[in-house]
Amino acid sequence: MWHKTYSKVYPGVQKEAIWSLWEDVNNWDKWDPDIEYAKMIEPFQVGGRFIFKPKGAGEVTLQLVEVEKFKKFTDQLKFFGAKMYGIHEMVETPGGLKMTTTLRVTGPLTFIWVKLVAQGIVDTIPEQMDSLVKCAESGNE
Repeated sequence: MWHKTYSKVYPGVQKEAIWSLWEDVNNWDKWDPDIEYAKMIEPFQVGGRFIFKPKGAGEVTLQLVEVEKFKKFTDQLKFFGAKMYGIHEMVETPGGLKMTTTLRVTGPLTFIWVKLVAQGIVDTIPEQMDSLVKCAESGNE
C-alpha cells in the first residue's frame, strides 16, 4: 500500500460551503484545475458513481465508497492490479476548518499506478484545495 496526505487549516471557511461544492460533482472543473469535466451518474451517496476526465487523459469512472455529510467522502478508482482511493475530510478546529486529502493506492501493481497517476495527483493537491476554498469563500457554490 502507498499513501500520501496533505492537510491545511482555513480560518473562516464554512463546512456547509465546502460540502456543497463537493456534492456538486458536475461543477468540479470550476475549482479543480486538473480536470476537464466530471459528471455525476448516480446520487452523491455510497455506491454512487461519477465520470471524471483528467486533463490529458481518458475518462475514468469512480465510485463513492464512503460518504459522511459535512465530514468526509472517499472515492475509489479501479485500475488493472490496483485500486486508488481519494479520501477527502474536513473537521472544525479552533483555528478554522481543517481540510485533509489522502490518496491511497493498494494492490499488487501499486508501484506502477503511483508512478503513472497517483504522484501527479498528489503534487497538485495543495493548489486544488486552495482553489476549492477560494470558490467556497466567493460564494460560487
